[in-house]
Amino acid sequence: MAGQRIPPHLFVPVSSVARRDMAVLREDCTVQQTLDSIRSQGIGERIVYFYVVNSKDRLVGVIPTRRLLAAPLEQRIGEIMIGRVVSIPKDATLLDAHEILVRTKLLALPVVDGEGHIEGVVDVGMFAERDFDALDRQKTGEVFELIGFRVSQVRNASVLRVFKFRFPWLLATVASGTLCAVLAGAYDVTLARSLVLAFFLTLVLGLGESVSIQSMTVTIHVLRFTRPTLKWYLQALRRELATACLLGGGCAILVGLVVCLWHGAGPAALVISGSILLVILASAFWGLTVPASLHILRLDPKIAAGPVTLALADLGTIVIYFSVAAMLL
Repeated sequence: MAGQRIPPHLFVPVSSVARRDMAVLREDCTVQQTLDSIRSQGIGERIVYFYVVNSKDRLVGVIPTRRLLAAPLEQRIGEIMIGRVVSIPKDATLLDAHEILVRTKLLALPVVDGEGHIEGVVDVGMFAERDFDALDRQKTGEVFELIGFRVSQVRNASVLRVFKFRFPWLLATVASGTLCAVLAGAYDVTLARSLVLAFFLTLVLGLGESVSIQSMTVTIHVLRFTRPTLKWYLQALRRELATACLLGGGCAILVGLVVCLWHGAGPAALVISGSILLVILASAFWGLTVPASLHILRLDPKIAAGPVTLALADLGTIVIYFSVAAMLL
């Protein structure tokens, strides 16, 4: 499991390791009053940001140190603070904090309770270099697992051993590609009616593969923390299909306009744009269903889901594309 390669201490709640020496300011105080208070009371050792609270002690803003020092002394803290604060709940893990810090490029995060009261601060200084290295190795490993093998299987291996691990997964691509060719050949009459269909086949295949991989990656990540049930699957499927409708509608309209401008409005534009919508819906379905099914069968979805999902997405794309064309042309 990928999670076993992460240092265990990164799974502790942030509330248990957060620093309590954070600098908290009042939004109704002036800069002068605030600086006087800081001089008299002192501040913590590693202050990166000053956090602002309202009269109910709820977090409402943040002020970088440079902004506080450069502000006019008569201004209110509430006037110079940044109102949008990225915070982390106290029951989140140190690993969650790491991911937020990396994504937002911030140096520290306030830890808040359910009512928005600040309870502490976590910052980048809490992460040792080995933690970042371990997480980077984990993410690299997950990328390779999505395409069919683990890095540990091929690292420093002989040429024949590398071939043994990589070739079986290429067979899935060869098999699906051959079936796609056979299916396309069965629609040769339909293809002959409108040559423009051949021009956009690669584009439709690419869209289907992209959406299926996106859905699959999100599902595999969720399955690390969730036990799949029928209720969970139906909720996730509804969410994926709703997203796919928006993605498919946007792509269908855009490509349909391209076809109209290039070859003029007509049945071909309707076939291509309509197929894109259906293909993206089907690809989102496979991207969710394949890893969930593998997980239920106690198989490793990170290893098998990639080749299987792509194969099903390609086959589904060919069937949908030419079936729609056969009906409308």
